[in-house]
Amino acid sequence: MKDRITALDLAPAELSEATKAYFAKCEEKLGLVPNVLLAYAFDETKLRAFTDMYNDLMLGQSGLSKLEREMIAVAVSSINHCYYCLAAHGAAVRQLSGDPAFGEMMVMNFRAADLSARQKAMLEFAVKLTEQPDKIAEADRAALREACFSDRDIWDIASTAAFFNMSNRVAAAVDMRPNDEYHAMAR
Repeated sequence: MKDRITALDLAPAELSEATKAYFAKCEEKLGLVPNVLLAYAFDETKLRAFTDMYNDLMLGQSGLSKLEREMIAVAVSSINHCYYCLAAHGAAVRQLSGDPAFGEMMVMNFRAADLSARQKAMLEFAVKLTEQPDKIAEADRAALREACFSDRDIWDIASTAAFFNMSNRVAAAVDMRPNDEYHAMAR
């Protein structure tokens, strides 16, 4: 089924006017409503919780740039082999960086990309948090501080990585499919 968003058969809920307006804003700004939002549309409370957290982490005030936050999403999603997030956030990295090759390197293997010491430290922390959360120690936080991240930035790196670990697992569990448009964006 080409138009399938997930492997689950969940009927969309009757959405509030605020959520309909949010979807219209997505359509206006992105040219599409991301399938992840449509997947959550069976339960407006869950949809709102997801979008509130996503918008705060990815668009809210932070010492991390939007590109850095998208890089975390891609590095974590690469470790987790999350097809949905690699397509969607890979497109965002291509778009924000203005470099399609960089976006592809991030999706395939961020260590192949030409990264600053700051970016390397940030992504290595996010990957360690993904693969071995029980092994995070003060030395890991110290490495981030040495790379000029504040304690608030460390919180934001950890929260972004944790959010995408959760999102990747939900996407895998329900076989969530990305919008076709993501594959052609910023190439």
